[in-house]
Amino acid sequence: MKVLGKVLFIDDEIHIRQANRQSLELADLEVVCEDCAENGLDLLNREWPGIVVCDIRLPQMDGMEFLEKVQGIDRDLPVILITGHGDISIAVKAMRDGAYDFIEKPYSVERLVKTVFRGLEKRALTLENRNLRRELELHSAPGPRIIGRTPGMEKLRSTIAQVADTGADVLVFGETGTGKELVARALHENSKRRKNNFVAINCGAVSESIMESELFGHEQGAFTDAKATRIGKFEHANGGTLLLDEIESMSMRVQINLLRVLQERSIERLGSNRILPVDLRVVAATKVNLLEATKKGTFREDLYYRLNVVCLDIPPLRERREDIPLLFHHFLLVAGHRYQQEVPLPSGAQMNALLSHSWPGNVRELRNFTERYVLLGRQFDWSLERMLSGREKDQDPSLVQQVERFERSLLEHALVSSNGSLKEVMEVLNLPRKTLYDKMRKFGLKKADYK
Repeated sequence: MKVLGKVLFIDDEIHIRQANRQSLELADLEVVCEDCAENGLDLLNREWPGIVVCDIRLPQMDGMEFLEKVQGIDRDLPVILITGHGDISIAVKAMRDGAYDFIEKPYSVERLVKTVFRGLEKRALTLENRNLRRELELHSAPGPRIIGRTPGMEKLRSTIAQVADTGADVLVFGETGTGKELVARALHENSKRRKNNFVAINCGAVSESIMESELFGHEQGAFTDAKATRIGKFEHANGGTLLLDEIESMSMRVQINLLRVLQERSIERLGSNRILPVDLRVVAATKVNLLEATKKGTFREDLYYRLNVVCLDIPPLRERREDIPLLFHHFLLVAGHRYQQEVPLPSGAQMNALLSHSWPGNVRELRNFTERYVLLGRQFDWSLERMLSGREKDQDPSLVQQVERFERSLLEHALVSSNGSLKEVMEVLNLPRKTLYDKMRKFGLKKADYK
């Protein structure tokens, strides 16, 4: 039998304790009964995985004093008070003081069970958000995180670690939204250059007429609107890293000048004859095949080979679907923290919907999707019909692939939710220990990665 929650029930009358224990256990709840508030307090802490139901009228410490003590332990722990007919005003005061709810005697089993389940839902959400925030703090160290456990992402991280501190220029290839700037920042933050500037420019967003001024800078009077000396991106990135995003958009004229900079490591501002040495790493990012572009004559072949000292290939999200649950939970942490929102965790079926989508916008699309989910909460539409309708039919996975992805997502979801507790995972998924270990081994999941 799967236990759906834990309840501490406090009442000094034995027949009431026995009757309510039976009612709650029939609803698949774990029940701990105590005959006095003092004993109940000894069981509670900030990690108590359930709620409290307590009678107001108790010998020695009454329900109101008990509530005050519980608030001192954890203000977010739901306490449901049981009141007699003459205690309504006291119960209303208790609600103002932080009680979750109250039930007036005589009450039905249905009323008790319904109120308890609402309280348990709130408690589960509170504890999950605390786990999310703790996880966020653990991963809030300086520098970007390249998230993923698929072979392509493992290879990417390994290559970044290997070349980050060499100073070699790097070419980053990936579709829109895969995280090319994140990779460039990872190269910068893991090198000796991290104390100097990381400068990014989108070549596709800057018109050809001002691109040279943006990159090389200019002297006062170099052209009509040059009213003051301007430091260009190359000079500003001196000692650090320059990211040239969408480099395929760069004009042939600017490509020639860029090649000279890469070869000589020096620049001249527009309108100046003075040569300025620069010490910088250039990371070029593109979403097109530059070798094919050289064959078409839209990109210089010599520049391509000069840039392509090291090439980092970022796989699209549709080719690493196993990373989707991990990325989704990471974005939940970040968005929940940013917007200070309680994050309701999705169901297994909803996670399967995430795995079924082709994500043409890649990681950026998933991040934006997650932020909408956090902001809208339970009003969020999980049907994904419009998203799923855009899937390419030839990319539909086989039944076996879908089952494996769904199974892996359920395991990862349970591991994240339980903070790596295998005992909780076995209870939540109703799995024997050996079966759980076999499946974790099959999918390459490690308990330590979720603590």
